Formats: sequence, C-alpha cells, structure tokens
Amino acid sequence: MSRAVAGPIVVFRRVAVAEAVTWALLLAGMFLKYVTDTTELGVSLAGPLHGVAFVAYCVSAVVVAVDQRWSAGRLLLGLAASVPPFATIAFDRYAESRGALAREWRLVVGAPVTAADRVVAPLLRRPLVGLLVAVVVVAVLTGLALLIGPPG
Repeated sequence: MSRAVAGPIVVFRRVAVAEAVTWALLLAGMFLKYVTDTTELGVSLAGPLHGVAFVAYCVSAVVVAVDQRWSAGRLLLGLAASVPPFATIAFDRYAESRGALAREWRLVVGAPVTAADRVVAPLLRRPLVGLLVAVVVVAVLTGLALLIGPPG
C-alpha cells in the first residue's frame, strides 16, 4: 500500500492558496480591462486559471471533508468560501483552528465506513491514481462549466 505524500492540511492549504492567488490575478486582469481599459489579456489568462483552481478547490474540499468527517454544514461553508475573493484562506485557517484538518489521511489506514469513505479511501491509498482521478474530475467539471458559460 502506498503512503500519501501530503496530508489533508497540506493538500487543502495548497489548493486554497492557489484559488486565492488566481482570484488576485483575475481581479488584476479585471482592473486592467474594465478600469484602465488597457488590455483584456489578464482576464483571458487568469479567468481560465481561476476556473480550474476554483473547481480543484471544490474537489479537494469534498475529498478532505469525507476523510476528515466534516459535517455537511462545514463542507457547505468550505464550498461557499470558494466564491468570495480570498475566503478560501480564511476558511483554511478556520478549519485548522477547529481541528478539522489533520496531518495524516484517516482513510489511508482506517477502514472505510460510509459509501463516501469507500469511494475516497482507494484514491488516498494509491496517491498517483488518486491524483490522476482528481485531474480528470477537475477537467470534466471545468469542461462542463465552460459549456454552461461564464458567470453573469
């Protein structure tokens, strides 16, 4: 059995920071496009990056929520944090302060109990497979979002 390289606190924090950084890039691009009326390049580049980071954050929140046994309310709060700029950082700090982000994955060694556990556990126990599945899920969800169209 493979050991996960990074625990939930590391994975979640990295994705939360990436989501916040892409928010900053998108906001800078929007400033250049709408306020200074100089270029659309920032929005053209940062928009898709932020879309992928947004979806990746939501996927990681669900995986961490299953592994760390978050309540539905905590998961919904974590998902809602992906909407306002930089709120993923605040939620990460909140979750850590409440002991909701462990250093190790519970399901790497623990027995799966729920149906969600049985889906997530094999992905955490085989990190490369889990990463591949996560990349595919993010790509599919991002593709669906692009088909639906941009917000607004």
